[in-house]
Amino acid sequence: MSKNKPLGKKIRLMKHVNSNRRVPGWVMMKTDRKMTQNPKRKNWRRSNLKL
Repeated sequence: MSKNKPLGKKIRLMKHVNSNRRVPGWVMMKTDRKMTQNPKRKNWRRSNLKL
């Protein structure tokens, strides 16, 4: 992908980057470790983003 992208596409990409994180520790403690994985987690090689 080119380095020069439209601003809207950059914002949408950053939204996906920010959502691709682990569940916070306080959430695990609050749910008695029932919620240990993020269901929206994705790998950049295995899945394509719909932008």
